Amino acid sequence: MQINSSFSLLVFRFHTSLLSVCAGALIVGLLPVYAAATANSSLSVEPSSPQQATDDQAIVPEAKQLRLAQVSLQGQGDRASSQLEDSLLQTPESMAQVTSVSQLSDVKPTDWAFQALQSLVERYGCIVGYPDKTYRGNRALTRYEFAAGLNACMDRINELIAAGTADLVKKEDLLAVQKLQEEFAAELATLRGRVGALEARTATLEKQQFSTTTKLSGEVLFSLAAAYGAYPGPRRNAAPFNTARTGLGAAADTTPGRDAQVVFNDRVRLKLLTSFSGKDLLITGLQAYNFGGGAGSLASRLGSLSGTLGYGDGVFGTASNVRLAYEPQFGTTNPSTLGNAPGANNSVGLYKLLYIFPVASTLTAFVGTGAEVDDAFPTIVPFYGDAQEGISRFGQMNPILRISGGTSGIGLAAAGGLIWNVSNAIDIRALYGSVNANLPSNLGFPGTPLGAGVFGGSYVAAAQLTLKPFKTLDVALNYAHSYHQINILGLGESAVAIGAIPNVAATTSVKLDSFGLTAAYRLTPKISLTGFFFYSMVDAASGADAGTDLLSYMGGIHFKDVLSSGSTAGILFGQPPSRVNTSGLASRLPTLENAKPYHLEVYYKYRLSDNISITPGLFVVFNPEGFSGNPTVFVPVIRTTFSF
Repeated sequence: MQINSSFSLLVFRFHTSLLSVCAGALIVGLLPVYAAATANSSLSVEPSSPQQATDDQAIVPEAKQLRLAQVSLQGQGDRASSQLEDSLLQTPESMAQVTSVSQLSDVKPTDWAFQALQSLVERYGCIVGYPDKTYRGNRALTRYEFAAGLNACMDRINELIAAGTADLVKKEDLLAVQKLQEEFAAELATLRGRVGALEARTATLEKQQFSTTTKLSGEVLFSLAAAYGAYPGPRRNAAPFNTARTGLGAAADTTPGRDAQVVFNDRVRLKLLTSFSGKDLLITGLQAYNFGGGAGSLASRLGSLSGTLGYGDGVFGTASNVRLAYEPQFGTTNPSTLGNAPGANNSVGLYKLLYIFPVASTLTAFVGTGAEVDDAFPTIVPFYGDAQEGISRFGQMNPILRISGGTSGIGLAAAGGLIWNVSNAIDIRALYGSVNANLPSNLGFPGTPLGAGVFGGSYVAAAQLTLKPFKTLDVALNYAHSYHQINILGLGESAVAIGAIPNVAATTSVKLDSFGLTAAYRLTPKISLTGFFFYSMVDAASGADAGTDLLSYMGGIHFKDVLSSGSTAGILFGQPPSRVNTSGLASRLPTLENAKPYHLEVYYKYRLSDNISITPGLFVVFNPEGFSGNPTVFVPVIRTTFSF
């Protein structure tokens, strides 16, 4: 039978490599209907696993990701079903209808299939291209994909006939389509069956979904930990930082510590991720935990591992070199009011409330009353992820991100800022945060020890420049300026953070100028080298002329897919923040530190399943809190994490 040359070419293309004629997502008839249905259905956001996530990793919502996450069908059905569903779930933006083959920039009149494409596009209108106006005709496709394209062309022909434009549909073309229809009868039947199944699944999801705009994710953490190497009491070259010379006076405690018993702790977090437009994101976080420590009685301070050992600060018992990654910074206390922290003692509290929204194509803004610096600033360090990666507070990130309670674990700060994606290689972010924004009146110490109001009392203004000069290298440069109404740093990684400037009163206000450099280099896709450098200059903002400088650094190596897929391991070594210089009144009396603390850590996260991981690890602190007479501290940990 004599057939039109365009369809003759189409048949030949199929038998040799015609699959590429419909490549580039050619579907017109069925695809837009299901893509539109998908786009209009409930929105969901990133996976609940960290660092990926990470619980608190920096989030910039993307409309495409929000739409594609609606229906999770992975692992269901055979390979053909998955391929078909992938095609049907493409977003409308991923394809564009063309009315002339000349609109496809990579299709030339000299191409052997040019006439076939021209016929399909200009006569039948059943070819689509990519958003960049390319066709990508050399990409192979499956018989199911070809069947979907054939089905679209058949529907288009039926539309033309029904519209009375039969002169556009020649008899030869109909015969050619009939032959193809007969040859692909099985695939077309499967296609229609899968579409019906997909419709049923979509209807079920719409009826059973938690919300049309919100996705709920959760994380449950169990931890077994102990600590050995307690403070021996005042003697030569052995002392904690909470001595009288820090200005704590009667609060100073030189009682010998004791080794900590094995403790069993938990932390539960639920996150509601809501998008109203597909481009914005509202994060609402609830938590409960049973970690101890906090302001108040000696028993309260002894509720933490560091407080029990005798290395915790004299106020909260939590600021120390000996800190787990997932412990809240101030234990059970909210330092802005000295009341209970949200979620303490396994109560339920709001620990995160943050809204992220686009301002322009490359500019995103964020604002919230419960935020952490690492919500907005990329940490770079692969050990980041307190429930999935490193086991110590020190190894998680550069201390500059923790300045002023920036990572308190209880959403202490109210913050707002901007994210400017200059290019794929340059990212600039800035924020302003206050830890006392909800308080209308500044009563001073001890009523409102950190101050009151958005612009009164303690605050931090910070910026980060993130560079990706190569695909294998990430670099972050940080600066932060802070003001604290009392003599603290807000780091939580050393006891020096409380009574930061020695020889002056605890109520002395201080100002800080801090600098940070962080880098991660991927030797291979599974092995990364990483490290950071931190330096902070702390000066008295009122009263006496006094100041001190602090230094910290870390280096380590991170491994992916160790022994099994998804399992990771890390080894790191560094110096927690410690004093390197004093000036003015702070230097008139010699400080007691005679050594530098050092931190060594090793851990292995074994991934049992997509939702369960177990992480055994150990970290060791030499010369804890900077005293050579203090015994070496050993902290063994076993952490189990459930994510859903």
